[in-house]
Amino acid sequence: MLANSLIELDRAHLVHPFSCYRSHEETGVRVLKSAKGAMVTDASGKSLLDGFAGLWCVNAGYGQESIVEAAAKQLRELPYATGYFGLGSEPAIRLAARLAELAPGDLNHVYFTLGGSDAVDSTIRFIRYYYHAKGTPQKDQFISVEYGYHGSSTAGSGLTAIPAFHAGFGVPYDWQHKIPSHYAYRNPVGSDPQTIIDASVAALRAKIAELGADCVAAFYAEPIQGSGGVLVPPTGWLKALHTVCKEHDILFVADEVITAFGRTGPLFACDEDDVVPDFMTTAKGLTSGYVPMGAVFMSDHVYNTIADGAGKAPVGHGYTYSAHPVSAAVGLECLRLYEEGLLENGRKAGKRLMEGLRSLADHPLVGDIRGRGMLAAVELVTDKERKTPLPAAADPGRRIFNRAWANGLIIRAFNSGILGYAPPLCCTEDDIDGILERTRMTLDQTLEDKDVRAAMKR
Repeated sequence: MLANSLIELDRAHLVHPFSCYRSHEETGVRVLKSAKGAMVTDASGKSLLDGFAGLWCVNAGYGQESIVEAAAKQLRELPYATGYFGLGSEPAIRLAARLAELAPGDLNHVYFTLGGSDAVDSTIRFIRYYYHAKGTPQKDQFISVEYGYHGSSTAGSGLTAIPAFHAGFGVPYDWQHKIPSHYAYRNPVGSDPQTIIDASVAALRAKIAELGADCVAAFYAEPIQGSGGVLVPPTGWLKALHTVCKEHDILFVADEVITAFGRTGPLFACDEDDVVPDFMTTAKGLTSGYVPMGAVFMSDHVYNTIADGAGKAPVGHGYTYSAHPVSAAVGLECLRLYEEGLLENGRKAGKRLMEGLRSLADHPLVGDIRGRGMLAAVELVTDKERKTPLPAAADPGRRIFNRAWANGLIIRAFNSGILGYAPPLCCTEDDIDGILERTRMTLDQTLEDKDVRAAMKR
């Protein structure tokens, strides 16, 4: 009765993110009730392995008592402190200092947000201010990468280069541009790593020449493209694009909202790529999703240019909940857990995950397997030689998600027939093996889908 009541209340009142409103009204909500480790339980008592860590974010796993205690202690002591008026709190100050210590290169200045979208949006504002402070306000054009995701804010959604986030919203804006993705499995130049890198470098150079280097403000890239389909670039790709930006005095923004805090192995994926960006955005794993928080990292030269440009005037950008003390306390505890075992466990679990997913390559539907650490994808096709995607009639996103759910597994099922994985770093060997076993079951069931079978016969 309680579950039915919640479904009706949800149907009547709760607007869900990135959902088809009318379809959701028809199907109703699946209510999650509890979670521990890598397992979640719904309101009916069904247990599921969470192969996606919520939304790429519960890196530390569910039910970490030390995180709960850190939040509770801070709530009792100081539940809120504004960052306005020159005020602050000890957890926020300590978290900023610790993050600066751990971040690549000279990313020594941290501005806290509520999540990834407003972190990206904040970089746009800071970048605009930076160039005004330098006396070059004409540098106002922004470039991102096709299939890249940079949030759902009004401005950031335009940098996001996925059409589903544009339809009906009037974005991207005329100052937002993109270059083709490195998407190796479907790249027109082929799959050779250096050829892909060369093509991306050429595309970025061409876009800069088209817009004028003296007009281009910044370039945005994810170390691995998450919402675009977990697209892993060739080794050296990020560094090559970073070099082009340096040559043309263009700010380089690394969007690590998904990849940071152990998701790909190290604390920050940029370290793996040997890149020190001018800005870096993070969120998700920063607090392991327990409470909202994101962060913008600024390099010394960016911060000093903005500070000197402002002089005695305030820099007019702020959020009520920036540097929230409870979120900061949680962030500090998450960092401790990462450094004291979770990063290492995640690396071991990620190796097992990737080896297990690669063992699925013989399945008739598996076209591509890609990933790094605890971030992976399996792309399904009906014809391996032609790389034919699953037909729209098979409704891949919805049906595959439903099959996995019935099998006791939560993954991300993209409408294009890509299965996304981002399990918690706390996963045991049994957890990873369970994810793999339930994935194979889901693939076998998908193979029997009448629309899939019909497409395979063509």
